[in-house]
Amino acid sequence: MADLAGARTIALALPETTEQNHHGIPSFRVRGKILATAPDDDHIRVMLTEDEIKAVAAAYPDVCAPFYWGKKLACVVVALAPATHELLDELLTEAWLTRAPRSLIRQRASSSDGTPDAAAT
Repeated sequence: MADLAGARTIALALPETTEQNHHGIPSFRVRGKILATAPDDDHIRVMLTEDEIKAVAAAYPDVCAPFYWGKKLACVVVALAPATHELLDELLTEAWLTRAPRSLIRQRASSSDGTPDAAAT
């Protein structure tokens, strides 16, 4: 079971991630690029690729739902109460990998275990 405080902890543990206001709601960013927003205490919107959004929503239909901004599939909305810490960690890390500059991804990979992440190649 997750909550906004846990999601915040996970997001801010990612390299160079900061929390900033985004139209009155918290957003988590890496070098200015939004990887997630928290519209309320019960949900977090995680910015993934369209394919990832569809896959996560299909795999976890009771926890994750696709979110459209107009006609564009913008993110996946995660209901925090039924989400696990592990799922949040996986989703926020994946969002970070899609938004962070490649140099930062390589730096993270070399400092963690010495093997490059797939996204860094």
